[in-house]
Amino acid sequence: MRTQHIQYFLNKRPMEIYFFVDPFCSECWSLSPILKKLQIEYGDYFSLKYVLAGKLSSLNQIKDRTFSCQKRWQREQGRFKKIMKNYSLEQTPHLAAISIKAAELQGKKAGIRFIQKLQELLFIEDKDISDINVIQQCAKSIGLDLDEFIHDVYSETAARAFQCDLKISSEMEVDEMPSMVFFNENIEDEGIKITGLYSYDIYVQILTEMLQGCPKPADKPPLEVFLSLNPVNATQDLALIFDLPAHKVERQMKKLQVQQKVQKIGSLHGSYWKYKCNNL
Repeated sequence: MRTQHIQYFLNKRPMEIYFFVDPFCSECWSLSPILKKLQIEYGDYFSLKYVLAGKLSSLNQIKDRTFSCQKRWQREQGRFKKIMKNYSLEQTPHLAAISIKAAELQGKKAGIRFIQKLQELLFIEDKDISDINVIQQCAKSIGLDLDEFIHDVYSETAARAFQCDLKISSEMEVDEMPSMVFFNENIEDEGIKITGLYSYDIYVQILTEMLQGCPKPADKPPLEVFLSLNPVNATQDLALIFDLPAHKVERQMKKLQVQQKVQKIGSLHGSYWKYKCNNL
């Protein structure tokens, strides 16, 4: 496979990673702690770009039956009909996809926070993230300008941004979720595409090979600093990120629970720890 790198390295980092994501895909959600650890340890070496995949929930819901939720976006279809007139029904973005692009209009970091929170609402709270009320709740919880966000959800700008993502996924021949494409700073070189979910060491190995050297991992932040930025985590995710046995993580989290800094919440996926940010 030969991919075309279509972005410039404006931030002067030697690598760029395209993460192709479907917010309804449970494996994309499972990749989150690996991405967080990569950014903590090797974030100085790469920039990360989230790209919505061309094939969204209608296919992934078949594979992830446990996490399926009823689609309500058809009622919004008319708003996008003129903007998306060159796309078939299967390619028309539902409301969750468009909302992600609308959130990104308030900044790259805002877009990432939004999609992570949207996935939490789906996979932990079992909410219907194609419901405009849930989408508004998500935007409000991460501090977006709500009026601007709602305007952008139904704007031509957000729809065109989604079209751009579809074009990128088509050009890079991405048709399975999750997928990541790694590029070095030489735009003439091929990218390396990896599809599926692998151990953390595999992603570090790819970074090392493409950098033609051994990147030095950065120190990890204190646990509570990490929790303040990433408030909802499973014990096994924290064990991965901090290179600790799960029982030691559980012990630390129970201490924070006694201090009323975290609470344990249940979900279809099991138990999660939720950090009470106002205690920092």
